[in-house]
Amino acid sequence: MVPFSILDLAPITEGGGAAQSFRNSLELARHGERWGYRRIWLAEHHGLPGIASAATAVLIGHVAAGTATIRVGAGGIMLPNHAPLVIAEQFGTLESLFPGRIDLGLGRAPGSDPATTQALRRNLAGPDDFPQDVLELMDFLSARPRQAVRAVPGEGLKVPVWILGSSLFGAQLAAALGLPYAFAAHFAPALMDQAIAAYRAGFRPSDQLERPYVMLGCNVFAADTDAEAELLATSMQQSFVSLRSGRPTRLPPPAPGYLERTTPPERAMLDQVLSCSAIGAPETVARNLKALLARTGADELIIASHIFDQAARLRSYELAAALGDRL
Repeated sequence: MVPFSILDLAPITEGGGAAQSFRNSLELARHGERWGYRRIWLAEHHGLPGIASAATAVLIGHVAAGTATIRVGAGGIMLPNHAPLVIAEQFGTLESLFPGRIDLGLGRAPGSDPATTQALRRNLAGPDDFPQDVLELMDFLSARPRQAVRAVPGEGLKVPVWILGSSLFGAQLAAALGLPYAFAAHFAPALMDQAIAAYRAGFRPSDQLERPYVMLGCNVFAADTDAEAELLATSMQQSFVSLRSGRPTRLPPPAPGYLERTTPPERAMLDQVLSCSAIGAPETVARNLKALLARTGADELIIASHIFDQAARLRSYELAAALGDRL
């Protein structure tokens, strides 16, 4: 059985706010725990009106405090935005509060627009220093750090570190460091096959991991019928078009007939960006996920269901969880 996990972008919907988004995230985590999901990850984004997970470590603490067994983590922390020591302390704190349940996924993308990136980083170095920052952070979390400064809490806690990516860079870094690799096929699938192949070919065993481990991000919109699921997916489709057009918005309600009203360039963009998606009734979703697993050999799927209505979102994750044994 391939484990399923949850990727929650803490969506802020039209007519809603961050407080409701956080209540929805906790409700989703509690249901996911009962349905057998292995982990729930929150993603760092800044300056986007439709995503509430900017203070990612704080939200992880909120979700972990309201659950008992499901792993909770960052999918991910955009490390160029932060000093490695600060992240080591934050996740050392989380691991101390919720031992054995915290994951730390690291990415090198800004998670924001250029102006927000500048506001976050000030005079700090950019993503070119990402490999060195990862090594520094891992050293802070090790039992015998080489640095004079200590992460308290953090030192010796060995929080599992993952590398996130959508290109060959992250795949090669994860392989070289012997870390698990999460590929963002839910929004950037173009290099999926090449990145996974490069990761497996270059993998070097480490103290954390003996053999390659690939977790694949994918979109799932599941409902009782194909038509209902396709309607639910239009919220995410609208959101992507707005974002790529430089007009990010809160997550809009479903729009019947939306795809038919898109321009050819918008439709082509959606077809490419959302190509690793399973949209439909359970049989349709199962068929698409089986094909994705056969193509990639992924060890785990982390599912994003960016759905406007909370009840429909929970239903989508419930239906997906029920497919686990069949995959």
